This record gives sequence, structure tokens and C-alpha cells, in this order.
Amino acid sequence: MAKHIFTYYNEIFPQMWDKPALSDYNGETEYTYCQLAEQIEKIGLMFKQLGIEKGDKIALCGRNSANWAVSYLAIAAYGGVIVSILQDFAPEDIGGLINHSDAKLLMVGPYVWKNLQTTPELISERTPQLEAIVKIDDFSLLYRKDTASTAPDISKESIDKLFGEKYPQGMQPTDVHYRDDNYDDLMLINYTSGSTGAPKGVMLTYRSLSGNLYSGHKYLPNKPGDVLVSMLPLAHMFGQLAEFLFPLSGGCHIYFLAKAPSPTTLMKAFSELHPYMIVTVPLVIEKICKKSVFPITNKAVFRRLWHAPFGIGPFIRNKVKNKLMKAFGGNLRYFIAGGAAVNEEVEKLLLDIHFPFVVGYGMTECGPLIGGCYVKEFVARSAGHILPYNDIRIDSDDPYIQVGEILVKGDHVMTGYYKNPEATKAAFTEDGWLRTGDLGLIDKKQNIFIKGRSKNMILSGTGQNIYPEDIEDKLNNMEGVAESVVVEREGKLVALVFPDNQGELNFSPTLKEKMEENLKKLNGLLPKYSQIFKIELQDKEFEKTPKKSIKRFLYK
Repeated sequence: MAKHIFTYYNEIFPQMWDKPALSDYNGETEYTYCQLAEQIEKIGLMFKQLGIEKGDKIALCGRNSANWAVSYLAIAAYGGVIVSILQDFAPEDIGGLINHSDAKLLMVGPYVWKNLQTTPELISERTPQLEAIVKIDDFSLLYRKDTASTAPDISKESIDKLFGEKYPQGMQPTDVHYRDDNYDDLMLINYTSGSTGAPKGVMLTYRSLSGNLYSGHKYLPNKPGDVLVSMLPLAHMFGQLAEFLFPLSGGCHIYFLAKAPSPTTLMKAFSELHPYMIVTVPLVIEKICKKSVFPITNKAVFRRLWHAPFGIGPFIRNKVKNKLMKAFGGNLRYFIAGGAAVNEEVEKLLLDIHFPFVVGYGMTECGPLIGGCYVKEFVARSAGHILPYNDIRIDSDDPYIQVGEILVKGDHVMTGYYKNPEATKAAFTEDGWLRTGDLGLIDKKQNIFIKGRSKNMILSGTGQNIYPEDIEDKLNNMEGVAESVVVEREGKLVALVFPDNQGELNFSPTLKEKMEENLKKLNGLLPKYSQIFKIELQDKEFEKTPKKSIKRFLYK
């Protein structure tokens, strides 16, 4: 059994008591481990005053920040169930997920709250079970169902007084005792999509997150005082585990970038903070290599000398490595790419120069890790090997040479989708293996080689999961559209549309004008990261399978 996630925190908080823990990059909010423990306790007192009980669902929705992380830990330490919702969802989708999750409390960031206020029925009609709303940036009350004069006071002054009564000498390192024996209690419901269709809230226990942390410490060990820049969405499991829960459990100092950063901001942060590890999607390293490295290494003279065995070959490769290391802050021990395949040419370059690079593999339903390995053991084109406390199976007659669906079983795996038994049943085989929806092979050392995606999810350059079917569902309901397929081209989303020619619309200026109107209307319904760059008209109906599903692989 892996060490419980809160056992790590019970050990590291006292050890790092006066050292920095969480900071907003270029912001005012920062916490030492002592201040983090105090704030977790104060939020717990607030929960009690609000009548929140152990096991109650608490929705968390806001931009990445130190206070988002504090809120997350406070909910789990109190014994509530975290409901993490991506802040870029449309207001009506956020309201739908709050309702679907049975959340009694919403902890919300100011950016999200500003948008939610345009949907007043969020509170009065769509979420009747919601008892209160608390603002993340200062933990103040925004809404409370119980407005009676006898309702317990949750003002800052009242909570500080309660805290002082409980800790008259101030909170001490010996006061940190988070529960760490509830492995099979529900810790988190992570929604993988908005409210289109039946919502899929992935249910993860403390056992899942504990096993994930164990894998992190085994293959990517950190040490107290290491610095990390958190840039991926915290509401997604990849960023949540790799850039928050895992580094904090080792005593690291985490800087949160409040929003999806520009390349300039990102490289500035790396240069200033010198992170020990960078966790990102492949697009980041691919852009840097294609812009700054390949124009040099692809020159004929460099190609001839690149693999020279003595002197000049190693010298050139080392110069390229040093250039990349400097770009990422100069203190890098691990560069972790996940979520999509890395460009083969880029991967070969990184391996040639012995860059500390490794590819991981996972999905939300595994909290999220499935594959990973030591940097020095990474095998080209693989996605690591199966991680501890899990088993893997390839659904084919010969998993070493015959591609099949990748199936997983073990501690990391979810218990199911919240209030969605049909989707839960479909996600597992009859003998209990999770269907990943990915196709692949394994080798004798259990390295995983992904050969194709049976799922259609698109990963954006900022780490957001984009589900094309959700976009197509909205587009297909618009005038002049018979059917559509959303594809990715050079980092941009393009909608291929076969028009409805039954009415007056045809391949004419009128149709093109209508599609421009549709494009504006569609993007108004979508979060920024999944907005469509352009619509392209198709003169033939999309090819279908016998089941009448579009053969998506034919369209690029």
C-alpha cells in the first residue's frame, strides 16, 4: 500500500514550517508551510460554521492561484469531497456541474464569479442545494442561503477568534495531524467535460492520489526547497498532480501562473525562478526546438558533424543542450511531456543531447498516471512503463506485436463516473479492467507504445482537453450546417462543414456569409481555448462507417 497523500503532508509541513510553500508569480499572495497549515485550519472552521459536514461536496472553480491550492487542501483535510471544475467552462455549464455534483458550497475565483453573475438562475433555480458561495481570493462570503440573524458568523474576525481560541499559543508544527487512514474514501470528483450530454465526473479516492504520489517520488524525486512553476490548468489532473500535489508533498516552493501565459512570460518565469522540473504538453518544447534549434542543427555542416564520434560532435551536442538548459532556467533535472505524442524529430534531438526528458502517459480516470519511468531509462517513442500499484493489458492476441486497446487495473483507477452508471459500465470490461480508449503495444520491460487514439480528444497548447464532439454538437444545430468535423491544424482548430443544401443556402456568397455568422455565434458559446479559427466547406458528405459514424481519421 502506498503512503497516504496526507502522510506526506503530515511529515513535510512541520519540517518546512517557516519555508515558502505557495506563491502567485508576480502577485501578492504567498504562503509559508506554517501559513498554509493555518489557512487550511481557518477554512475548516469556516466550513463548520457554514454547516458543511464530512463527505459533503464542495465545488472549486477559479484560475490557477495559491488560494485555489489552499482551498483544495482545506476541503480534503476537512473531509469534504473536492469538485474541481474548469474555470473556462461556460457559466451555464458550471451551474449544471455544480447541480449535478450535489455541491453544497461553491468556492469561486473572481474571474468566474464575474461571468456567473450574468446567470442569476445559477443560485435560485439551477442549484437549489447550494448553501453558500465563497470567494477564493479572500475567502469572503458572496452568497448564503441561510440569512437568519442566528446563522453562525463567518467573517474574518469571527474565524480568527475561533482560531485563536483553538490555538492560544499560535499553531505549532506539532499541531499538524491530517487524517491519513481513509484510503477508500472519495476525495475528488473531476469533471472531464461540460454539461453537453450526461456529465462525466471522475470519482477518485485517496488511494488513487496516494499511488500517484508514490510513483512521482519513485521516478522523479524532488527535495525540500526545489522550485517549480505551475502553468497547466489545476482543474485538470495532469497539472493538479504534477505541478501541485506532488511537488508540495516533497517540500517544494510552487509558483502559480494565474492564466495561460505567453511564451515570453513563461520563459521569463523560468529564467527568474530556475525550476527543477517542467511539466508541460509537447507543443512547448516543439516550438522552442523548431524556432531556435533546428534552424542551426539542420544546416548541412551541422548534420555532417552532429554524430562525429570525437571532439566536435560531442562539443556541438553539448552546446545545444546548454542552450536549451539555459532557456529553461539552468537548474532543470526533469522535463516531463504528456498528453500527446512528441514530434519524432524533436524527441530524437533531445535524446541525442541527453536532455533530461521523459514522456508520461495517463488519463483523468487514473488520477492521472499510467505510464512513466526514470529519465535515464526512457525508451524512444514510448510513454514510459506501467507504474507501481497498477497492471496493464493489451487487448490483442499478442501484446508485443499486435496492436490492441490499452487496459488498466489497479489503485490509480477511478471508482466510476458520478451518478452516471451507464458511462461507468461502458468504461470497464466485464472483468474489471479500465478501457483507456488508446491503442498500443508493450515490450518485455512493460514499456508502453501508443499507436493510435481511439478517442478524439484534442490537447491544446496550454494543456486544455478539447472534445471536438462538444463543439460539433453546437455547430450542427446552426443554420446551413448538415454535419461537421473539428480538426486541429498547426495548433488551431478548424471546423469542416458539409452544408445543408435542402433550403435556399448553397455554395454561394450567402452561404459563406452565413458560415461567418455561425463562426461568431459558435465562438461565443465556447471557452477561449476551444474556439474555432475558421470554417471550411466540404462539397461531399463525410464518409461513414456501417454504423453511420463519420470516419474521422480521413479528415485532417
